[in-house]
Amino acid sequence: MTDYRNLRVALLGAGSVGSQTARLLLEHADELASRVGARLELAGVAVRNLSATRDVQLPAELYTTDAEALIESSDIVVELMGGIEPARTYIIQALTSGADVITANKALLAEHGTELFALADRVGAQLYYEASVAAAIPILRPLRDSLAGDRINRVMGIVNGSTNYILDRMDRYGDSAEDAAQTALELGFLEADPTLDVEGFDAAQKVTILASLAFHTRVPVSAVYREGITGVTLDQIRAAKNAGYVIKLLAIAERLTDPETGADAISARVYPALISREHPLASVYEGKNAVFVEAEAAGSLMFYGAGAGGVETASAVMGDLVSAARRHVAGGPGLAQNAHADLPLLPVGAINTRYHITLRVADEPGVLARVASVLATHGVSVENVLQTVPDAADADGTATLVIGTHTAREAALAATVKELAVIGVVRAVSSVLRVEGI
Repeated sequence: MTDYRNLRVALLGAGSVGSQTARLLLEHADELASRVGARLELAGVAVRNLSATRDVQLPAELYTTDAEALIESSDIVVELMGGIEPARTYIIQALTSGADVITANKALLAEHGTELFALADRVGAQLYYEASVAAAIPILRPLRDSLAGDRINRVMGIVNGSTNYILDRMDRYGDSAEDAAQTALELGFLEADPTLDVEGFDAAQKVTILASLAFHTRVPVSAVYREGITGVTLDQIRAAKNAGYVIKLLAIAERLTDPETGADAISARVYPALISREHPLASVYEGKNAVFVEAEAAGSLMFYGAGAGGVETASAVMGDLVSAARRHVAGGPGLAQNAHADLPLLPVGAINTRYHITLRVADEPGVLARVASVLATHGVSVENVLQTVPDAADADGTATLVIGTHTAREAALAATVKELAVIGVVRAVSSVLRVEGI
């Protein structure tokens, strides 16, 4: 029997992810020790309520309400509480004490990541966070390590399983948005207050982390353009299907050329978009996540898997825990968060994209020419046009016009839509969706 040294691990939080992490740590203790070269001892689990019912019931003596004392006596601290406070305070305490920290707290990293990484760098500790994006999918470590010698041009992904489940139900089964959301709620994909998911906040927090790693640049969440899925209708879903597209909520970070300086810059954004059914991301169903990476040398890569779930997220936490433990065994300072590039962040108006615009127009001669004139005024080129002929019984005298544009500057496309909405022949702008993945 090998005589291993002990590394004390503090666990903050015993929710679904915390409980599963504790279970894996205890059940696989011997195997983990042989991988690491040290025994990982669960020193304790800090909770708010000692008597609460939990997914995994641990020995009573492991639970404590004294998080500060537990942190001070540990070598590695795993924060799985969520929220900003007291998680931020506890992580600062842990790093200051010299402990490495593992977290799945995307909101905290999006808001205070710069501060926490700077502190870890100063004290020679390490902050690990693989589980903060896409749960079980190993995406952050490949971006940070495997692709560190490459030049990444774009990261585009489905990083919120709740919204993907809703849109997928609408697309494959014809559910209304309301029915799909209710099913997602009943199955646990959606919280009782779905705002963070359906309005795109969760995906925006995650894309800041992806962009920061991919482009070695600090990206605050305030710089991320964000739209949610609350405006997506079943009619849009059906129209997209008929045109060979699927609608997905996409988190996108890409390298662009700054139109003013000609230098490299980046864009980070979240919005529902049309994507061709031939694109790999179109086949990401239900609550799954996937991240599509485009690199100069490696080409196109896709990382796919479970984007949520207690045991799935615990898998990513355990991977970080093994890495942290190995660093303790080997010795040496932690690796600093690489943000040397500090590329400028462009507003959404500076990106290049394509639009599909659906209009309700007057059913009379000259309408198409009038609409085309507006597009030409703003330098937007039309790729295709589809006009539906109204039924004879259609009393309102309108027809539907669907315009697909060529790639243009977002600002020009937005100005085009704004002017179309007020010209006399257009009764309503029914839908505006961007096209991605080309």
